[in-house]
Amino acid sequence: MAELSKNDEQQEATPNVSDVEVAEVHSETEAVGAIEAPVDRGEPILQVRNLVKHFPLTQGILFRKQIGAVKAVDGVSFDLYQGETLGIVGESGCGKSTVAKLLMNLEQVTAGEIFYKGQDITKLSGRAQKAVRRNIQMVFQDPYTSLNPRMTVGDIIGEPFDIHPEVAPKGDRRRKVQELLDVVGLNPEYINRYPHQFSGGQRQRIGIARGLALNPEIIICDEPVSALDVSVQAQVINLMERLQDEFNLSYIFIAHDLSIVRHISDRVGVMYLGKIAEIGSDEQIYDHPTHPYTQALLSAVPVPDPDAREGRERIILTGDVPSPANPPSGCRFRTRCWKAQDKCSTEVPLLAVPERFRGVDTPAAHESACHFAEVKDVVHAA
Repeated sequence: MAELSKNDEQQEATPNVSDVEVAEVHSETEAVGAIEAPVDRGEPILQVRNLVKHFPLTQGILFRKQIGAVKAVDGVSFDLYQGETLGIVGESGCGKSTVAKLLMNLEQVTAGEIFYKGQDITKLSGRAQKAVRRNIQMVFQDPYTSLNPRMTVGDIIGEPFDIHPEVAPKGDRRRKVQELLDVVGLNPEYINRYPHQFSGGQRQRIGIARGLALNPEIIICDEPVSALDVSVQAQVINLMERLQDEFNLSYIFIAHDLSIVRHISDRVGVMYLGKIAEIGSDEQIYDHPTHPYTQALLSAVPVPDPDAREGRERIILTGDVPSPANPPSGCRFRTRCWKAQDKCSTEVPLLAVPERFRGVDTPAAHESACHFAEVKDVVHAA
């Protein structure tokens, strides 16, 4: 990640989405071969196009009738590049965790495509789907409920080897589990202990070890530190950064804490009510935000400097977050936006570089879904 962060010019020139090169395959064996093929650092490894997930709303007992739908994710597109961290932030209920479940194929997509190395994983099955699951792993939010209390640490971390025995033969599994415990900073002798014998930070390290067990290329982190103390959060984030360099991992990092997201991410996407409102490099989003929602989020970040805190403008959003079952027409943020005009209620803003910044060499030239996008000075997260 450090290597990508230093190359600011390359990151600023990287678009949100690139052309998808679909690998032509005619058999399951060829699909598995395409999935197992290496990807060069800085090339797209995961490409999401117009991802949609609607949960039906029904009424009736004997004869159920659909009367609507909760539009949890409604047209999300982005690329994840090999070796980078893409942060996704937004309010609770904006669809971040649903995106994570769709990428893991834990939920079936309503529409859209998810390309992993040129293969649409929403249409795969059999050995090809199994190969994708091996290469895309997940670290869950709650380290207390994501570990089976009836299983020892050795069984929890070693369970993936039962599903993918080619990664570690039976006689080699205990040693492999102990190596993973050592990698995440735990004593290998803890292999026979149970989850209740560990602290929250240690449990999350166990979850990370389980995610690393199959040597994945992508790890989806769904708010992995939100349930931990601040001091423990720093330890886990530093661990994940070290593991990314050591194992050449790509992260999708979902979180509420904007400071943590900036610390670990190369690029950041801001979600609001099922859509991406703004996306760009960490510098572009934090230092030159152009979408009103992003500016409001950044203005709410606690600032440790009293002088800076007194001099900053606090943006207070009025009204409640609209229901995803009945989102506003046009721009979904317009009901809470101080810039809203008639155009915002009739035209859906496209996620694109604002016209006023196109062709201009400025960090403000990044994609923002706002008809009236402009830079606003905010006090930045530490």
